[in-house]
Amino acid sequence: MRDPARREFLGATMAAFAAILSPLRSLAAAVKPVTIRDVDIFPIEIPVSQAEHDAGFDHRFLVVSISTDAGVRGFSFAGPRAEVLPAVRKVLVGQDLFAVERHLRHGLIQWGGVEHALWDAIGKIAGQPVSNLLGGSSDRVKAYATCVWKGNLDQSHVPYEEQARMAVKLKQAGFKGMKIRAWRPKPMDDVAACGVIKQAVGSDFAVMFDRTAHRPEDVGQRVWDYPTGLEVARGLQEKGAYWLEEPFARQDYRSPARLAAEVDIPITGGEGYRGLDPFRECLIQKTYDILQPEGSGSGGILTCVQVAALARAFGLPCILHGSMALRVAGWLQATLAFGSEWQELALITPPLLPEEHWSPGLKVLKSKEVFAIRDGIILAPDHPGIGLDVDEEAIERFRVRR
Repeated sequence: MRDPARREFLGATMAAFAAILSPLRSLAAAVKPVTIRDVDIFPIEIPVSQAEHDAGFDHRFLVVSISTDAGVRGFSFAGPRAEVLPAVRKVLVGQDLFAVERHLRHGLIQWGGVEHALWDAIGKIAGQPVSNLLGGSSDRVKAYATCVWKGNLDQSHVPYEEQARMAVKLKQAGFKGMKIRAWRPKPMDDVAACGVIKQAVGSDFAVMFDRTAHRPEDVGQRVWDYPTGLEVARGLQEKGAYWLEEPFARQDYRSPARLAAEVDIPITGGEGYRGLDPFRECLIQKTYDILQPEGSGSGGILTCVQVAALARAFGLPCILHGSMALRVAGWLQATLAFGSEWQELALITPPLLPEEHWSPGLKVLKSKEVFAIRDGIILAPDHPGIGLDVDEEAIERFRVRR
């Protein structure tokens, strides 16, 4: 006999999936069939000064270029390693551009950044942003920045006051929130940092904490035991933190569910999952209060929109794990398609602001503003596809040739 919870899950989501893909199928039926002629993946390096390099300006990208027999090219700056190109070509070359579902089943789900480029070409043919094709109705979303200081990854070298100063800087620039790592060797030190930061920015600025747990054998002591997670969650809740992300191992579905039931602060996670199966398990076991698929790693734009539909069927919000600079274009289209509250911009190297971080990328665009930010709200570009008005001559000029 089938599990009733799983049967309920399937019944609640079939209609949502059909609605997501209906515009794409209508478009494919309305236009002449389009075939993928070729795929290319290559690095580009945009020149920056030594000072900009040292400060962390984002200027290196892995570009995905998809050419079609319609004369339209799709681009993404979130490509996988160029070494996988033969496998990608085997899946896509000679195939129907619009058959995104089929491509995902045949292996494309491994390379979410390539899927972004497919959608870019589809959107250009339709003359629409991808978010519109997938049912989105908004062109803006609230932003938060994830900040990682140079030096020790655990951030133990960063004074609480310095983290507070960055939070104040972001708030003064109009941003609504900041996320930092909860990696300090003494877990309650991050709780203390939360207190200092919240005192500096007040109650109207969200401060999130990310444990980013993986398998214990991968990261040594980074995965907390349950008592530690409970102590930290209660401490962060008392200090006014907005959420605690991935406090336990990613394959542990039950401990986060237990923690979420014991504290009021939201427990979030999901960036390490690929495809729908692990998210389905999270929903059935009530693992997280907020699902956070990764805009590329989880499979790409369509997979993230499907995860959001699953979450909505169970009454949970979905907030994408983020990216930075030109890469974020695909993430933003997915976010706008399902109407999330937040868009994460990650990773920011303090004291830079996001606009400084991605400024070198403007050299490969015809437009000189990529993601306008007004009072902490990201305004989506109005170009079709994933929103990047790519200067193909500049792409070739900065291409790294081996």
